[in-house]
Amino acid sequence: MSETCRLKRCGDREYYCPVELSLQVIGGKWKPLILYRLGQAERLRFSELKRHIPSITQKMLTQQLRELEADRVVERTVYPQVPPRVEYNLTPLGRTVMPVMEALCAWGRQFERAAAAAEGRDAA
Repeated sequence: MSETCRLKRCGDREYYCPVELSLQVIGGKWKPLILYRLGQAERLRFSELKRHIPSITQKMLTQQLRELEADRVVERTVYPQVPPRVEYNLTPLGRTVMPVMEALCAWGRQFERAAAAAEGRDAA
């Protein structure tokens, strides 16, 4: 039997259950894609991330990266050179979410196959 949820706090976040907290940190339209792409590479520059997620705007990518950095899930490294070079990578805490991202990817592929079969076509 599950316990009754009560309001909790983590930093400036309020939540009732750990799933809610998790979604506040890594949820949304773009963060899972950013995390998945960073998890597939050692490091990525901003332009490389943008190329991997073509439908995200530059402003939104910047905002999402800043939020992930503030939550200590993503690390931003600035190299002192001209022109400046900035790279992003997952922190050790960020790496712990990769099994979840990989499971989401596998589920997406399974859903794609099931939907295609229901429609009588081959999955892409």
